[in-house]
Amino acid sequence: MTSSAPRPDAAIAVFAKAPVPGAVKTRLAGVLGADAAASLHAGLVRHALSTAVRARPGLVSLWCAPDTAHPFFARCAEEFGARLEPQRGDDLGARMRHAFEPAWRDAVPLLAIGADCPALTAAHLEAAARALRDKDAVFVPAEDGGYVLVGLARPIAGVFEDIPWGTAAVMTRTRERLRAAEASWTELPPLWDVDRPDDYARLQREGLLAEVLS
Repeated sequence: MTSSAPRPDAAIAVFAKAPVPGAVKTRLAGVLGADAAASLHAGLVRHALSTAVRARPGLVSLWCAPDTAHPFFARCAEEFGARLEPQRGDDLGARMRHAFEPAWRDAVPLLAIGADCPALTAAHLEAAARALRDKDAVFVPAEDGGYVLVGLARPIAGVFEDIPWGTAAVMTRTRERLRAAEASWTELPPLWDVDRPDDYARLQREGLLAEVLS
């Protein structure tokens, strides 16, 4: 059940891998080359952080993989004032749960986003934060069946467990978990992320590439 007490402002966690050529945006590397794909990834991370800071200044953390040691992450912390944290866990669900647990202990709602959705704006983040004032969870589904944002105001049993990450069934299975836990949630309109060559073409077509690489 949702508490009637006012909730504090939501914080934002951005999840990102280090921009190592050959290790990120591998499905785009065949088109762009490994170095250019890594540069695109770095631009997407910076764009996500900039969006998060516009929405929730001072409440942004960057969850880094494989750890916080890459110099890129230090530059992001300096530029955006984001707190660096290492990702921990064997799969995405475990890594997200690890990031949410401190917020749950402090009773602070948390929004988690990746760095693959430049269509996500500060207005989306602000709307998601407002939703957590009286909902247990909020999501921005992805057009491919996953989600580009998850926000939780409290722990929800099973929400990150036994999810087929990276498939079109992620959001469907997540809804099943939410219903089983009798959680209240809302969904904002779906958005798209950048992963495949068609997505890169869309990034160019919608005028976002220059913004990401700026």
